[in-house]
Amino acid sequence: MKNVNIGLIQMSCTENVQENIAKTIVKIREAAANGAQIICLQELFSSLYFCDVEDHENFKLGEAIPGPTTETMQSVAKELGVVLIVSLFEKRAQGLYHNTAAIIDADGSYLGKYRKMHIPDDPGYYEKFYFTPGDLGYKVWETKFGKIGVLICWDQWYPEAARITSLMGADILFYPTAIGWDMDEKDPVINQEQYDAWQTIQRSHAVANGLYVVSVNRVGIEANQKFWGGSFIANPHGRLLYWASHENEETHVATLDLENTEYYRTTWPYLRDRRIDSYEPILKRFID
Repeated sequence: MKNVNIGLIQMSCTENVQENIAKTIVKIREAAANGAQIICLQELFSSLYFCDVEDHENFKLGEAIPGPTTETMQSVAKELGVVLIVSLFEKRAQGLYHNTAAIIDADGSYLGKYRKMHIPDDPGYYEKFYFTPGDLGYKVWETKFGKIGVLICWDQWYPEAARITSLMGADILFYPTAIGWDMDEKDPVINQEQYDAWQTIQRSHAVANGLYVVSVNRVGIEANQKFWGGSFIANPHGRLLYWASHENEETHVATLDLENTEYYRTTWPYLRDRRIDSYEPILKRFID
């Protein structure tokens, strides 16, 4: 397809999982009514971002994939004829959990899942307490409206993940995300630098790989975090085609011209000039 309409849903969440799911479905319907064909939800959309604390009670939020939420979203996708990227807390087995994105095609079929590969452990982001690193590798899916790759949040900082997913043939790279500012940080320069770094690294993935990047973040205050929103779409030269606010819930639909990828990749042919014979040292943890 030449053109594909991408829907982004940036929203706040509460403790009530069913309310969050119902609210999201309303926004999915809104995006679909505005022409969206592929719709990306934010990371862990059905709950608060519970990784701000280490609490065994939060494991009760885990669910099987496929499971109840994916089945609900499959029905919605089939009804509306849209592709959905659904980020969930996966319970794989007793004591074994992942941060996972389920991919649902426009006919409601479940295409598979990606398990987050890079797991952070920082103040306010204690994800290693909850999530086992992904073991499915990097993934792409041939959907009705295009070939998509999906990575999740902390994966954003790793050019290797973006490169491999791009080399697998993704037309668009999606990043469901949950990240914000520590409300104890009073220096506005630091806050701005943090957001700018987050956006810049992802725009660089678009440039280096010659593809569109779509990043979807949440908003609102949870515990001591102010999630910064700022969801965006970057074209293969890194130009922002859409940039959401830091404060508001937003449901946005943008049209991407996938035929333009050929223009970008032949004008600046990075894939042509890669020296794959020289990259073996990158497999080392550090070059001493």
